[in-house]
Amino acid sequence: MPGQSQAPPGWKGGFAASNPAFAYPDPDLTTLPMLDNMANIPKIKRQQAVLWPEFSWEAIQNNPKSRCFQMFAHDISRLGYDDTGRVWSIICPQQGVVFPSTVALNVEVTVTGQRGWANETNRELAADMTVVGKIWFSPSAKQNWIVQKMWNYFKEKTLPFPSDKANAIEVTTHKVGDSEQPIFPFRKGESTGFDIPEFARHSDEAWTVGNLGVQIGPIKPTEYRAVNEFNQGVLDVFNMTSGNMLQLGNVLTWNVWFTAPELVNTEEWTTHAERWRKSIDADHGPNSSPAKLADGSLFKPDVSREDELADLLKLAYEVWRS
Repeated sequence: MPGQSQAPPGWKGGFAASNPAFAYPDPDLTTLPMLDNMANIPKIKRQQAVLWPEFSWEAIQNNPKSRCFQMFAHDISRLGYDDTGRVWSIICPQQGVVFPSTVALNVEVTVTGQRGWANETNRELAADMTVVGKIWFSPSAKQNWIVQKMWNYFKEKTLPFPSDKANAIEVTTHKVGDSEQPIFPFRKGESTGFDIPEFARHSDEAWTVGNLGVQIGPIKPTEYRAVNEFNQGVLDVFNMTSGNMLQLGNVLTWNVWFTAPELVNTEEWTTHAERWRKSIDADHGPNSSPAKLADGSLFKPDVSREDELADLLKLAYEVWRS
């Protein structure tokens, strides 16, 4: 993996070797505390950006031929660490999804905790993470009259409508095969267990690559029945049209292909994710590749765009009249 350029000066290293348990082939990071993603930004001195976040999942669970591949918006994800290599923050991918009649949703993988190390000398890394999937309507969704009615109805009833990240539909995740363990590993190399097509690989241009995999859990409930039913319905519609990316029990993996290390501007890092979020809200989402099957053909959901919109309207009416 040739990488794009050399690392900037200032690299000291050493954190990866500070505890023998951190080493490959099976890094054990449990002696490190899980850190809040925004609590230690001033300690971040270096970063590796992710220009190619390549996601994969089965549109039909346990059917390998249905496996989809999709690259989320580039240049959002980042790995942030200090000069010794201790990781202090990880920014994960986002995506915009536009439904018919300008009903636009934002989809984000939000990091809720992390710990780990990076080693620029050998281009390795190891981290543990906890994440949730978040889905919310962008402001432009109000252009659809029924969404506007629902939006206003929730406001009148002082119910939390998923119109911003703070009130987003939250989809829980956990370690693959262990629903009681929210912490999962982020390790060097590409995902294993399935063949990765060449269009989803970037070994000729990336500095290094790491892989993650999570199993999708249930939606985090609110205290309001109507909100829970509405949120579940929105998620169901999203899954119908995305190939069940966030379907309960499905396994979502992604390979993150990094560019060469760079020095960090603290203020820019602090505002980076928020700027992208606002960009998604304003522009119906940054560009991401369409979902494809392994042979390169475009994934086609079982429902048409007309069915998709009809389901969304039906859902809104049912909740509105309940």
